[in-house]
Amino acid sequence: MQIKQSVPKPMKGLMKLLILSLFLFPLLSFSQTTYIPLGSEEYILLDRMEIRTQKDSALNFSKTKPFSRRSVIPTIENYYDAASLVSDVGEIPVSDSAKQALFEKASRFSRVDIYNMRRAMINSLEWKSDSSSYRSKKPWGKTFYQTPGTLYEAHVKDFDLAINPVLYFQGSKEKDNDETLFLNTRGVRVRGRIANKIGFDSYITDNQERDPLYVQEWVNKYKAVPNQGYYKSFKTTGYDYFNATGYFTFGVTKYIDVQFGYDKNFIGNGYRSLFLSDFSNNTLFLKLNTRIWKFNYQNLFMELTATEPRGPDRLLKKKYAAMHHLDVNIGKSLNIGLFEGIIFGRPDHFEFGYLNPIIFYRSIEQQNGSFDNALVGLDVKANVAHALQFYGQLLVDEFVLSEVKENNGSWVNKWAVQLGAKYIDAFGIKNLDLQLESNHVRPFTYSHSDSIANYTHYNQPLAHPLGASFQEFIGIARYQPAPKWYLEGKLFFWKQGTDTSNTVSYGSNIFLPYTFRNRDNGFQTGEDLYSGKTFMASFLLSYELKQNLFIDLSAFYRKYDVAATSTLSKTTVVSLGVRLNAFRRQFEF
Repeated sequence: MQIKQSVPKPMKGLMKLLILSLFLFPLLSFSQTTYIPLGSEEYILLDRMEIRTQKDSALNFSKTKPFSRRSVIPTIENYYDAASLVSDVGEIPVSDSAKQALFEKASRFSRVDIYNMRRAMINSLEWKSDSSSYRSKKPWGKTFYQTPGTLYEAHVKDFDLAINPVLYFQGSKEKDNDETLFLNTRGVRVRGRIANKIGFDSYITDNQERDPLYVQEWVNKYKAVPNQGYYKSFKTTGYDYFNATGYFTFGVTKYIDVQFGYDKNFIGNGYRSLFLSDFSNNTLFLKLNTRIWKFNYQNLFMELTATEPRGPDRLLKKKYAAMHHLDVNIGKSLNIGLFEGIIFGRPDHFEFGYLNPIIFYRSIEQQNGSFDNALVGLDVKANVAHALQFYGQLLVDEFVLSEVKENNGSWVNKWAVQLGAKYIDAFGIKNLDLQLESNHVRPFTYSHSDSIANYTHYNQPLAHPLGASFQEFIGIARYQPAPKWYLEGKLFFWKQGTDTSNTVSYGSNIFLPYTFRNRDNGFQTGEDLYSGKTFMASFLLSYELKQNLFIDLSAFYRKYDVAATSTLSKTTVVSLGVRLNAFRRQFEF
């Protein structure tokens, strides 16, 4: 159900400001960077490195993703050199106290970790101090694959360039489905930097896919393909779409990076995020990231697409988001973050007060008449004993203490909480990593009084893919027994309230305005007349045939049960795929 309301038109003044910044900032810019794409295998390595070293200024600011190559690749190189030397010598090879701490940390890494560090550097050679030792043993002539990770690359004075094909072919069989499931992706990624002042990255793929039946039902309900934007039907039950991203980066000072482009962002240390996830479609955004001393401060401004019914080609209505996230390192292992975000639309102008990079958004929102959707949050992370990480998020949409004390399930108490833990080299088994996570989201969280300012983009949630009114538990086990082999198992269980119509909201469908509720009290998380339970289990066996070329064998099982309506659906899918410079496509909802 959509409420008709005027939404903002693209503002010429704002666009001129953004375009002007692309020309003026590089004139003042310092060393720039590009970012490691979300979904890359490097994120598993960086997780392990942060926990293992416990305190590292380059690794501890890990809540805002994607990660800057400039920040993490030199750090990986330092630990790689030290770990390789310790591994060869068999002991810490220095007595100099200044260097001994580095070697002590490096000595904790396994040979598989060392392999993963090397492959990470091969994928980012422009940030290596010396790349001569990374030449391919079997290059393609004198032009292609001169290094193992890149089809074509050039590193000359004032210019770096890397070009890679993107390929992903997967076939799947779903039980009780006569049609074959498939994924067919072809594309290219190009990245580089100019005069060490401007960085750029561009990615485009053409995709056709047929998804499991429960995903097809989700697409029919929300009129969107998960994680994607505009799409067309393909072979009746399949989808055809382009996926394109791109951005420019430059450094305003030594400590401030600016990124302007079209891509995804993620805030948090969990498998899910209650603040901002990469589940929805790409967004047009401007990001400023300031890293200095014990602080990391990110400003993110985004143009979003309002909730729209699917129809003929036309100009889609827009809305906007502004977000701040401040990270502070406290002591040797604790990191605390503060988050605020706001979703808004205007019929005739952009709300320029939200461009202020440091102000508390709620104060502006109140001055404007409390019309917009403002959220605040707190996150915490602690690395313990070089093996454990504890993390959590608390998000508050609306909160009335008196209603909490009444304990009557008031709709106005809209909040969410995440608690999680990671355990690396579990039980003394090298490269066996475990993760447990719980997510609890109250009814009506992320929703708003209209269909413009809800916490969504392109008919998809901006944060957790389930929306609201659920309690979720996740267990993940990852094991890399040898450098090229990777195993992963996941378990999901959640209980969620179910909105069964577009006229009455029980709080789970964040696209419905909260004014559609039929009462004010009695709303409990995951509880209503039609609450459903979902169990999902998945397994992956992956082998890296060559750098960035993977063969994947995977399977998953999903069971969905709504007792009140005797609804029971079971999904079993087995898949075999091959991917080159591509990241696994999954439907975990």
